[in-house]
Amino acid sequence: DVQLQASGGGLVQPGGSLRLSCAASGFTFGNIDMSWVRQAPGKGPERVSAINSGGGSTRYLDSVKGRFTISGDNAKNTLYLQMNSLKPEDTAVYYCSTTIYGLGYWGQGTQVTVSS
Repeated sequence: DVQLQASGGGLVQPGGSLRLSCAASGFTFGNIDMSWVRQAPGKGPERVSAINSGGGSTRYLDSVKGRFTISGDNAKNTLYLQMNSLKPEDTAVYYCSTTIYGLGYWGQGTQVTVSS
């Protein structure tokens, strides 16, 4: 079974940093494109960042460019999202996600709250 478990969220003040992790299992991590998706209260989901299977290509939502960095560790089957200079509008539940053979998978999310 494909399993994705996000962790590392919490309450942080504006300008602070958090590092999210996503432990993946049930597939060959290094062979699959991965993404971080977030959903704020009352809003639809939005893709924050993505990384290709080889790790050589990354993409970011315009509002997080220069502040967030996506990376992966194939040896640990883990996806990361380093988030710096956090803003209140970054508050959301963050999920890691992937698509395998046309099926989309979202893991259990982690809450990020940016507030003073």
